[in-house]
Amino acid sequence: MSTETPPITIIGMNGDADSLPAAHRAEISRADVLVGGKRHLAHFGTFSGEKITIAGKMDALAARLKMARRQGVRVVVLASGDPLFYGIGGTLRRYFPPDALRLFPAPTAFQLAFAALGEPWHDAALLSAHARPPETVIPQILAAEKAAILTDKTNTPAAIAARLLAVGLPADTPCAVCENLGRADERIIRTTLDAARRQTFAPLNVLVVWNPTPPPAAIPPGLPDDAFSLWRGQITKREIRLLALAELALQPGEVLWDIGAGSGAVGLEAARAQPSAAVFAVEKRAELCRYIAENQRRFPARNYRWQQGRAPDALADWLDPHAVFIGGSGGKLAEIIVEAKKRLHPRGRLVVNVVALDNLHLARQLLPDARVSQIQIQRGEPILSLMRFKPLNPVFMLVDVKREA
Repeated sequence: MSTETPPITIIGMNGDADSLPAAHRAEISRADVLVGGKRHLAHFGTFSGEKITIAGKMDALAARLKMARRQGVRVVVLASGDPLFYGIGGTLRRYFPPDALRLFPAPTAFQLAFAALGEPWHDAALLSAHARPPETVIPQILAAEKAAILTDKTNTPAAIAARLLAVGLPADTPCAVCENLGRADERIIRTTLDAARRQTFAPLNVLVVWNPTPPPAAIPPGLPDDAFSLWRGQITKREIRLLALAELALQPGEVLWDIGAGSGAVGLEAARAQPSAAVFAVEKRAELCRYIAENQRRFPARNYRWQQGRAPDALADWLDPHAVFIGGSGGKLAEIIVEAKKRLHPRGRLVVNVVALDNLHLARQLLPDARVSQIQIQRGEPILSLMRFKPLNPVFMLVDVKREA
């Protein structure tokens, strides 16, 4: 041991010990403590010093490494690829200043994946779904023409492929899974999202997706009512629609439910304003569904999916929402609110529009903390050479935000 305060050496690797440069192997042989995942440490069975397995408790590990530095202990940390790219290097920088770390990167898994595919990657979105909610990467994949994703045992290529299909990418979207990169059992599988969602892959992999239809530019909401095809005036009026969309506050990659879709105006405007979100709509009346289909033809949105059915039963197969709009309930308002509250993500927004006092009373019982507004819109219209205001039917809007879990 040394009386100095040595830096922590972080060495990136992609293969076994023999694949490391001689200088890196020498650093490891001089170390007193070797830190890494089980897979990395397994390559150094003859190491005579202390071994520490990284098991996710970073505060405890950082405290142990700080103590080692104070004692003059030489520490080497093993990492995959470039430790500063979605790796342990970036994590340790939260605990140590730059001069406390000495890094020796290896090629990243992304570099190896694109090299194996023979594909340039300067224009690719480089993402990690490792130990992250899928909502953090799905919108970025949808927004890119080419994306490479580090996966884990939960966010597998199959799970990510299924999620991408659910939010509107075509079944034949090309993708590739690059397994065990840099190892003797390296394997490259070129496939499609539909095929990938039904397959199992080696745990160490990079998923590459070529998006054939990157989302169009966002289109702000606010279409006039008469732009839509309507059945007996069944539409959430423009002014109220804009208020509802503001309260729903749909973000990139999120999921919106539009229940009692009517003409489809709310869901379609939300989908066009947030092209990487997924909007699911349901309407029970067949005559209205014909108008939804016509309005989707007029205002295309590939991230908008509708079906004829009755809520809450029709919601069973939908992705859990971040925002829910209830514009009609078909006599099932209580059941719909209960299901929406149960499945909303934490901090999810529930917006309920009702016109009948009975439904207002019922909704307030189920949403006692909701903010309630009465919205009364009056539109100016000519009368001879003058102007008068014509009132629309008043609407009660309830806005409820789900608490953190």
